[in-house]
Amino acid sequence: MKSLVVLFFGILTMTSVCGQAGKYVTVKRSLKLMDSSFDLTVVVNNEDIGYINLEEAIAEVRRIERLISSWDPASETSEINRNAGVKPVKVSLELFKLIERSIQISEITNGAFDITIAAMDGVWKFDGSMSAFPTPEQISSAVSKVGYKKIALDKVENTVFLKEKGMKIGFGAIGKGYAADKVKELLVSKQVPAGMINASGDITTWGTKATGEKWLIGVDHPRSNGKIFTWLPLIESSV
Repeated sequence: MKSLVVLFFGILTMTSVCGQAGKYVTVKRSLKLMDSSFDLTVVVNNEDIGYINLEEAIAEVRRIERLISSWDPASETSEINRNAGVKPVKVSLELFKLIERSIQISEITNGAFDITIAAMDGVWKFDGSMSAFPTPEQISSAVSKVGYKKIALDKVENTVFLKEKGMKIGFGAIGKGYAADKVKELLVSKQVPAGMINASGDITTWGTKATGEKWLIGVDHPRSNGKIFTWLPLIESSV
């Protein structure tokens, strides 16, 4: 999780806050999605519509989770992983483009970012369940399955093929940020004038608060736990 704290002045729970001469209200909901904390906030001119917008936002996150989850056996991503080294898998255009974009990022970062790092899940676990370190042989075997250049994309057939058995892709590094961007895109299309989506530190905003003030992001102090080092205004952007 990024060391970012989002503070909504005057909003501590799901509530309505009047601003700009009482024209707009703020509606907020916090819940767990994609196994992470999500804070969804919309600024609207009708509170009831705001609650409907939040339900639409939640449904969109769940839709994306069903698409990119490597834990859901019914997801397209799981189907790709099951067929690693076996056959190409035809996928939706949305997932195809997300994988294509991920490969482009891998090329830009010279492999520092790589969705095939998911192959390491079998030897390195970050859920506290590891009782011993993996052996050098286990590590070497898992590392050999990592490499974005081993992903074959067919733009004509819209298929994805992982060239070696044991390969896996996962979207843990970009999944929440992608979901936040897609929720923003959806709500903007619904004419929601402003809002903030905080997906466990992956944050995107548009418009302003109901009061007309800018959205502010608090950055944690690196040497003082719980204290804010500085505040950054966020205008029509993401972090």
